Amino acid sequence: MKTSDERWLARYYFSRASFSVLWVGLALSLGQQHAGLGAALLLIYPLWDAVANAADASRNGGFGRNRTQTINLAVSLATTLAVAATLPVGLGSVLAVFGAWAILSGILQLSTALRRWRVAGAQWAMVLSGAQSALAGAFFIVQAQQAVPAVLPTIAGYAGFGALYFAISGISLALRGRSQQQSAA
Repeated sequence: MKTSDERWLARYYFSRASFSVLWVGLALSLGQQHAGLGAALLLIYPLWDAVANAADASRNGGFGRNRTQTINLAVSLATTLAVAATLPVGLGSVLAVFGAWAILSGILQLSTALRRWRVAGAQWAMVLSGAQSALAGAFFIVQAQQAVPAVLPTIAGYAGFGALYFAISGISLALRGRSQQQSAA
């Protein structure tokens, strides 16, 4: 992977981390107090993931070369629609939808990270993130069976860990790039 591509990927990871931190802050502060904002945040989160996957796939060879991200884009868009459809049904249903999405997107993220590791390196945090996402999704599905699941705090915790993993990946790539520049000098 070229140095400019690694820099772009590091910036991409930092933007994903920043968005997640902002989303978590809004979800935990205002989202729980205002039902409309909480609902909007539940729609925005998978929609943002779709947009981010589209940007990453487009920047790194297109949708044909990045099948896992293309599938993740479709899964995230379908999740956004499923969340919109289940919001009136109840929060347990919404959490179950998020659980299925976390499992699928986690597996796809893990696959993308393993493929990317060969060319970019510094992907160990994305591998962990994908695996943890899939496990968290299973937990969400179980938790959705409870009488009144705490949806926003649960998903905020998930998003917070995602932010951490994206930040670690961005830092790892930035440090790797500096190390390579110093070695070349």
